[in-house]
Amino acid sequence: MGRILALDYGKKRVGMAVTDPLKITANGLDTLGTKDIKDFLTNYLEKEDVECVVVGMPKQMSNQPSEATRYIEPFVRWFARTFPGIQLERMDERFTSKMAERALIDGGVKRMKRRNKELVDKVSAVLILQSYLEFIKS
Repeated sequence: MGRILALDYGKKRVGMAVTDPLKITANGLDTLGTKDIKDFLTNYLEKEDVECVVVGMPKQMSNQPSEATRYIEPFVRWFARTFPGIQLERMDERFTSKMAERALIDGGVKRMKRRNKELVDKVSAVLILQSYLEFIKS
C-alpha cells in the first residue's frame, strides 16, 4: 500500500507532506527550494512506496487558474513524463497559506517562528493533503 505525497509548489519553495502507509494521517515532510525538488523526488520515489502525488493548484476566486500556474505546469509535465507509473492529481489550494498561518497561530507558534515561510509551506502541503484525503473518502 503506497503513500500519498502532496506538494505545495511555489516559485521559490516547495512544501511537502506525506501520508502514513494506511493513508490515515497527513504529516509534514520537508520544504525545499524549487530548484532542488526534482532531485529530491527522484531519490525519494526510489526509496519510498508512493502511489499518488497531489500538487496544489492555485486558483483565483473566479475559479480560473492563477498566475502561479505558469511555473507549476512545467513541473507537472516533467513529473508526468518522469514518473508515468505514479498517479498525479491536482487539488485546489486556495487559502491554504492563510489557513496554515491561522493553524500556526492557533497552535501557539510564536510570531518569529511563524515568519519562517518554509514552515508555512510545509503546513500548507499538509492542508492540501488533508483536503485530498477528505475528497477521496467522500
